[in-house]
Amino acid sequence: MGRLDGKVALISGSASGLGAAEAELFAREGAHVVVGDIQIEAGQSVVGQITAAGGAAAFTPLDVTSAKSWQQAVRFTVERFGRLTTLVNNAGIFRMGGVRTTTPETWSDVIAVNQTGTLLGMQAAAPELLKAGGAAIVNIASIYAITPSPDALSYHASKSAVRMMSRAAALEFARQGIRVNTILPGRIDTPIAGNIAPEQLAAVNARIPMGWTGDPIDIAHGVLYFASDDARYVTGAELIIDGGWYAGAGSMIDAPRPEGN
Repeated sequence: MGRLDGKVALISGSASGLGAAEAELFAREGAHVVVGDIQIEAGQSVVGQITAAGGAAAFTPLDVTSAKSWQQAVRFTVERFGRLTTLVNNAGIFRMGGVRTTTPETWSDVIAVNQTGTLLGMQAAAPELLKAGGAAIVNIASIYAITPSPDALSYHASKSAVRMMSRAAALEFARQGIRVNTILPGRIDTPIAGNIAPEQLAAVNARIPMGWTGDPIDIAHGVLYFASDDARYVTGAELIIDGGWYAGAGSMIDAPRPEGN
């Protein structure tokens, strides 16, 4: 038996990076998975890999900044797999910029995807999650929600908001059959982390207490726990997965782009 047998999960931003790892792990653990993303070919490729391995998955286009797109994705999920039990708000973007260099356009783009996209996802999914009962929402925030840097203002703001939105939603749904929990990744080897020179990567890894950059599967296992019935008595919780980053945050402020999502 898989840890997610009988679950139906919609995962945003799951055509690559963290979301793809989550989708593949969920399917291996028995869930029916809907891959939602604006990257159509990449998303279909993830579905192909899942189905080739014997899992159940389908792709739907999903622009997380659009309430209509979210509604369509939820409707597609229910029509395809009968219900929706699990939502993972994974989609996110990162833009550099501090107080003096963040443009209104950059601010709006990051807030729209990371913060508003999370809200729209919860709003669209809630009616079906309430019907399912024993449901779970897992929101992906960031270690940057609790650790500052001088050049990622919009990202800090958006991920800090996701953290508090999750806790508020956990209280709202605590007696209605929906658990809401949050993952805070540190630096993970994904496209959003960017490509940096080997010497820069070595410097970053040297400042991570465990000494290395995490892989997407490291986050996926945390998401799996929150989505599974193993966490049936867990809501409003946060799981930091960062190789010890937060514990040693005072020594890491100047590390270049230490973020995984």
